[in-house]
Amino acid sequence: MPLMLRFFRGEGTERLDRVGEQVQEMLARDRKEFDLAMSALLGEVSWDSVNDELRGLDREVNQLEREIRQQLLVHASVFGAIETPSVLVHMSVVKDIERVGDYAKNLLDLARDGASFAGLPNEAEWRILWWREVAEFITQSAEAFGKGDGGQCRSMLLRGDEILDLCDARVTALVRGEDTDPQPVARSLALRYLKRVVAHIMNLLSAVVMPFDQLDYFDEDPEDRRDRQARERQGK
Repeated sequence: MPLMLRFFRGEGTERLDRVGEQVQEMLARDRKEFDLAMSALLGEVSWDSVNDELRGLDREVNQLEREIRQQLLVHASVFGAIETPSVLVHMSVVKDIERVGDYAKNLLDLARDGASFAGLPNEAEWRILWWREVAEFITQSAEAFGKGDGGQCRSMLLRGDEILDLCDARVTALVRGEDTDPQPVARSLALRYLKRVVAHIMNLLSAVVMPFDQLDYFDEDPEDRRDRQARERQGK
């Protein structure tokens, strides 16, 4: 049984059932924060009309992170070294979840500074791919993680890598001057923030299917990960 699945089932401990619930609460708030930020960037609402709600949600995420870590420390003190790897996995995972909210705030700050992607030539892409699909990626990842569904997690990791590659391609086009549409700086920053959102959620998914020593694996760029995989296969 994968490490995370054994830990989540907790071998009968009620404390860890609560941890699982709190992880889902964090992810649900992340999704809401992200939707609020993107709705401001796409001109559906003014940034100041959602600012207080988004930052309030982010404070709730931070509080949940602290509560989870406290429970994990209690669990580690009771069960000792045998649960240390599992506790470390969860400590890492909740930090990834917390970071999603930080990038939602960064996206909202772009709207505060005057960015608006409504009316751009590729507005449909921003709505369908960069908003709707990334938002659903958060929600579906929460479901897959909660169920410990290794097959679904692997499938979503593959799609996540495709999204990361698309982010890189769009930024490269902006840097090279191949993309001459309006607001290049704001769009480049937004794409970087979106890439980090997806990468942090991929780290969450990887906790179900990856070995312990590859925590934060998806903080690396796909090209770097492919190079590392090739070296590992060659025994280097």
